[in-house]
Amino acid sequence: MTWRFSYRRWDGTQDSTAADADAVLAQLADDVLANGDLHEALQRMLNRGWRSPDGEQVQGLRDLLDQLRIEREEQLERGDLGGTYREIADELAQVVDEERQGIDQLQADADGSGDERRRQVTDEVVSERRMQLDLLPGDLAGQVRELQHYEFVSSEAREHFELLMERLREEVTKTYFDQMSEALSNPDPDQLAHMRDAFDALNRMLEQREAGDPLDPSFDSFIDQFGDLFPGNPSDLDELLEQLAAGMAAAQAMWNSMSPEQRAQLQGLAESLLEDLDLRWQVDRLAANLRQAFPGAGWDQRYRFRGDEPLSLSEGADAAARLRDLDELEQFLRSAHSPASLAEVDLDKVRRHLGDDAARSLDRLSKLAKQLADAGLIDQREGRFELTPKGIRRIGQQALSDLFDQLDKDRVGTHRTAWSGAGHDREESTKPYEFGDPFNLDLSRTVHNAVRRGGTGLPVRLTPDDFEVIETEALTRSATVLLLDLSLSMPMRDNFVPAKKMAFALHTLIASRFPRDYLGLVGFSEIARIIEPEDLPTVSWDYVYGTNLQHGLILARKMLAHQQGTKQVILVTDGEPTAHVLPDGAGVGYDVYFNYPPVPETLEVTLAEVLRCTRAGITINTFLLDPDRGLQGFVEQLTRINRGRTFTTSPDELGDYVLVDFLAHKTALRTRGRRAG
Repeated sequence: MTWRFSYRRWDGTQDSTAADADAVLAQLADDVLANGDLHEALQRMLNRGWRSPDGEQVQGLRDLLDQLRIEREEQLERGDLGGTYREIADELAQVVDEERQGIDQLQADADGSGDERRRQVTDEVVSERRMQLDLLPGDLAGQVRELQHYEFVSSEAREHFELLMERLREEVTKTYFDQMSEALSNPDPDQLAHMRDAFDALNRMLEQREAGDPLDPSFDSFIDQFGDLFPGNPSDLDELLEQLAAGMAAAQAMWNSMSPEQRAQLQGLAESLLEDLDLRWQVDRLAANLRQAFPGAGWDQRYRFRGDEPLSLSEGADAAARLRDLDELEQFLRSAHSPASLAEVDLDKVRRHLGDDAARSLDRLSKLAKQLADAGLIDQREGRFELTPKGIRRIGQQALSDLFDQLDKDRVGTHRTAWSGAGHDREESTKPYEFGDPFNLDLSRTVHNAVRRGGTGLPVRLTPDDFEVIETEALTRSATVLLLDLSLSMPMRDNFVPAKKMAFALHTLIASRFPRDYLGLVGFSEIARIIEPEDLPTVSWDYVYGTNLQHGLILARKMLAHQQGTKQVILVTDGEPTAHVLPDGAGVGYDVYFNYPPVPETLEVTLAEVLRCTRAGITINTFLLDPDRGLQGFVEQLTRINRGRTFTTSPDELGDYVLVDFLAHKTALRTRGRRAG
């Protein structure tokens, strides 16, 4: 098989999933370490977002919900539904004023003509028209209905009214059927008949579907015949009906949001115009069918518009539709409890209302878990996300890298290059072979010696005098147990996460750089327990009182009893011992005794266990976090008995101190190993 690879300049379009996944996990690490629950940490990351390796801020659900709230408030502050009523009423009043001026001008022209017959006829017409105008109803629908049958004297008033009617027909139809507004704005009789047939067919299809009967016409036949009225290109009947239901529900929400007087006036006007088009019955029928088919479309929704900008009927329906979309998005985002649940969001709707950045962020949020899973960092078990072994190693590597990045190189030397290879304590100097040496031949130096002796010709002939072997030193091995305080005071003083991060880093350091070494982990609070490395991410503090160092030392001593090499305990704590264990009455278990402040008995049995560790050759190095006077006094006694070292440090420097001390310990062992060799 021949493999072919092609390369091109990075332009930002290439997939950087692996780098993104590592960056995401790095930003999850502290949360996972603090709370021990990856599933909840992912949920919190969904809420707050994260920063990608290229510096882009991925917005979290909290920011997106804030955007939705702001957009909703701006929409409500922008519009005034009452402005539609006032504008139409004012424009009708202008039409009537123009007509009255036309009547006055007609009478003036007749009076000045000197033609008596013309004056008499004009007086009759003027009197009749003025009476008709005086008797116009007070409601908008009644005024429009009367003026539609009125014979205008003024051509200017007639043209004004016709333009108003054309605009109102378009407004009304667009309010209910945005896609059909152009066809309905100034329809001819054939177009109206075509429209009525389309509504009738739609209603029959809805009623047939509700009854479980075959559709007649079929959706394909309907689109072939009436597709020109639906430029949205619906792919099936459900999509078409959803579009229509959304538009009609938005119109109903607009009516619901008006004052009773405005609603009565404008809805009456809209019904009057639909009736003029011979469509009111079909529209009412369609609205009832759609409401039954889509009861959750927001038919009963209402909004409190409080802006100054007058909204037309269609603009009011559009505003109600936008507000409904914002409400649906808000409800959807608030109910999202996992990245996968966001996959069903309508990104086009998000982009339309919140912009491209929000849509892009939401898309990345929905792919968060899949991205980490595809990179092999997390897995889902029984509905919850958990770290994989690879994910655990990656967090450990990140913790180790973070701590090394904080260290001053002068304190630890060139530690980044000192651990090349598999981690064996091998010295790379060479020497001529002597009888009895391990035959660990350095081929490069051996061949070089032969060439220098015999020249550059071929073949190169070796003799025993050419042999050069690699010098080795005595291999050093150490066994360490990390005793980690898990009592309630650790998180209360913000000591827990730095301590756990240090434990992760130390485990990673030993596993990757000193694989022959042993590291055991023991957590202690009221009692102590052994922590397996794979369980380290989920370890949390204990919601109990008590610092049982005695039990922790017992477990550490038993764990080290079976190990070879130098033995040490690294103790990390922020409080003096306040609990110890005693055999129970049956002799098969133990009881826990707790008291604060600590009683002398607790301190005595703990120091007795320190003495047992000392006799077993175990060094105890103690790292104190925020020590009080009582803890300092106890540790002074511990140090006198064990001869270990004590470090007083802050949470921020704990990892530095532990790693530097461990590396110094390894250096000392190597030095002693060389001398012994």
